[in-house]
Amino acid sequence: MKKEIITENNNERIKEALLLIDIQDIYFTPGPMLLHNPRCAAKNAARVLEKFRSEDKTVIHVQHNFKVLAGIHSLVKPIEGEKIIHKEYPSSFLGTDLRKYLLENEITDIVVAGMMSHMCVDTTVRACQDYGYNVTLIDDACTTMSLKHDGKKIDAETVHAVYMASLADGFANVIKTEKYL
Repeated sequence: MKKEIITENNNERIKEALLLIDIQDIYFTPGPMLLHNPRCAAKNAARVLEKFRSEDKTVIHVQHNFKVLAGIHSLVKPIEGEKIIHKEYPSSFLGTDLRKYLLENEITDIVVAGMMSHMCVDTTVRACQDYGYNVTLIDDACTTMSLKHDGKKIDAETVHAVYMASLADGFANVIKTEKYL
């Protein structure tokens, strides 16, 4: 049975779910999709995952349908009973049953970790606001890649920092793993 948190202020029921977005093998493999320090981000995501499992809270894995190396990385491999959402688009909601699953499980708050900060994490966190979810985004359990714009390279650390700052400005409580735990 999933645990519920009851706030002291107004007895409002808060049910948290962990949403692990696209922590997949393709991002750990040398080539054009290799991300900046994916192992570090995945290890932090695994720590948060362990907390959710130990507290018997809802865990949802999101898996982008890549043609190759599509598997969920071994550091955060789903176990029996954990929901897996397969998607084709950056948003974890678009064309999936995520919203329905969250409603059926009466989820009010979502903790997010995943890949890539500038794409699927950003798009999904912003969509959460459209549906009224409270979001906690685990900064160091996310990562991304360097980008190019207007002939200039923007390093991955800068890309990640900009997206975390943007999401912290009205879309999510952005914190580090240690603070969350």
